[in-house]
Order: sequence, then C-alpha cells, then structure tokens
Amino acid sequence: MALAGKITSEIGVHKTAEKWLNLYSKELHHIQNVAERIHGAKLHQGDDWHANDSVKHWTYIVDGKTVTCHETIESIDVENKTITFKLYGEDIDDKFKVFKLIFEAIDKNDGSAAIRWSCEYERLNKDVPRPYGYMEFCTKCAEDVDAYFVKAEENANK
Repeated sequence: MALAGKITSEIGVHKTAEKWLNLYSKELHHIQNVAERIHGAKLHQGDDWHANDSVKHWTYIVDGKTVTCHETIESIDVENKTITFKLYGEDIDDKFKVFKLIFEAIDKNDGSAAIRWSCEYERLNKDVPRPYGYMEFCTKCAEDVDAYFVKAEENANK
C-alpha cells in the first residue's frame, strides 16, 4: 500500500481566476472571515502574510474535528495562477511526513472559472487515512468564498 499520493477536487466559481488568485496570494488573511470552517488564522512568524518565509497558524475543522497547523507559501506562479502551500506542525505532523495543498485558479473557455485544489501527501503509516477530508474542506471553503463574492457583487449593484 502506497503511503504517498495526490488527490484533487475542482469546483466551478463565479469570479475570474485572476480575482481568486489575488485573494489567495494577496489577501489570504481575509479567508478566515468568510469560510465557515476556518475558526482562526494568525501570523505566527514574519511581517507579511504573503511572504514565502512567513508562517501562519490556522485553526479549522476537518472531518468534524477542530485541528491546527502551521502553513507557509512554498511558491506562487502568477502566470499559471497556482499557489503551493506547505502545511506542517501540530495535527499535520501527527499523521503526515509531507503535506502540500496546491491552489489553482483556472479560466475556462466559456468565460467562467474553476478552482482546483490538489493535496500531495505522504502518510506516516498505512493506518493513517488518505486526506479526503482536506479536499472536502477546501471545496467547502471555495464555496463559501464564492458565495461571498456573489453577495458582495449583488450588494454593490443595489
């Protein structure tokens, strides 16, 4: 049984890929105010939320349980609208040797967009379940953010 793997989920969204990339690359601290399953996030180390060497501390719900971890931005590829986040410490280190979440904002040919989340991981042992709950968490957060964007636009048009 392989201990390493990659799982992916994708969701259609209402705003452009550029708008989504901007949120995750320049306004990440706002996600905690919009996503229901994120209880809190704070800058743990560094002066800038979006610098690669900054460390954020997150508290969130996965699989019905409150969990915590640290996160750093490993890379941002503006051209491909991709951000790689490395998660570690606390609840992550209890189960995984490697844990990365990859965010991709994708423009579709019909003018719509999609958000794709991928999780690359290596479990500590075969008893650790694959992190499907993280894909569900990422999808739910994307749904919450998308609903926020739609509501904000509706309010702006009133």
